[in-house]
Amino acid sequence: MTRARIAIVGGGLAGLYAASLLEQHGVHDYVLLEARGDLGGRILSVAAGEADTHVRFDLGPTWFWPAIQPQLDRLVRDLGLAPFAQYESGDMLVERGGLPVQRMRGYANAPPSMRLPGGMAALTGALRQRLVRPNILAGHVVREVRMHGAQMEVNGVDAQGASFSWQVDHLLLALPPRLAMQTLAFDPPLPSALASQWRATATWMAPHAKYVAVYAAPFWREHGLSGEARSGRGPMAEIHDASLPGAGAALFGFLGMPAQLRATLGEDALRTHCRAQLVRLFGEEAGRPVAECVKDWAADPFTATANDLHAGDGHGQAPAAGPDAGPWAGRLAGIGSEWSPQFPGYLAGAIEAAEAGVAAVLARGPRRAA
Repeated sequence: MTRARIAIVGGGLAGLYAASLLEQHGVHDYVLLEARGDLGGRILSVAAGEADTHVRFDLGPTWFWPAIQPQLDRLVRDLGLAPFAQYESGDMLVERGGLPVQRMRGYANAPPSMRLPGGMAALTGALRQRLVRPNILAGHVVREVRMHGAQMEVNGVDAQGASFSWQVDHLLLALPPRLAMQTLAFDPPLPSALASQWRATATWMAPHAKYVAVYAAPFWREHGLSGEARSGRGPMAEIHDASLPGAGAALFGFLGMPAQLRATLGEDALRTHCRAQLVRLFGEEAGRPVAECVKDWAADPFTATANDLHAGDGHGQAPAAGPDAGPWAGRLAGIGSEWSPQFPGYLAGAIEAAEAGVAAVLARGPRRAA
């Protein structure tokens, strides 16, 4: 059995930021266990149709709002990243049922929605690079957390199917609450009221799917269009300009059809339907992307559970981050975005929840052997 002071389960924004905070406070005795083969979690930025792999498009979270999310904005700027505003100049398009497509004046978000060059993966990538002595194990799926008196064991399997076990003092869960309850066995069980809260907390992005179409140039702008569209016909309900400054023209949309229907169609059919919709809205040029991608988060086992497939839109209320009594009290804390009181489900929520969880761990200090 391997020993560490702190285990972080999940290598998305919350997990990487927690590791960075620990190192800033001189704590290097940690291990970060990520189930996926790559870091990033629900942040997924893909290179599509470009020789420059730094030109990436987001299939996960895309925006943040500095004016109301100062913690995240400070981190972005501290990492040397240069945010840019979402393109919103020009008219938007609307289609309702079988009616002709309507063109109307667009509107600008206030405060403005900001993006990052290279996609949001630039944020997690920069955090990873800032770690001085990282102890990160990708492809490590945690299955069980056990308490033996004063000792906590974190058990699972790696990408080769070999078992692993870590003995730790504290555990930070950088994954969604519902997913934690679905995939982790707690021995002894968590308090029933807390477990019920976690199971009832919807996972942001889990019911959704995104489509990105990449083009040689943002041709819609030449026609005075912002790239934004709303549709009651689908398959995409909401469409935006996904282009990057100086390179990488693209449109992206959120699919409005239920997850079960998406699963029956398959990705090839989804791409075909999405292209057809873009042609209806933006003309024949839209039917000739140089690349396209679909990401169905409902089909991602490290994001969604069966209960998430029926979830409604919107960000829910944050559950308690951990038990306040019993053997798990002070030893276990949720730091994923959904545990953020102020921004549950948002990127800024991962920052807020991670800061709170790390502060609580550091306040308790290391446990001493009897």
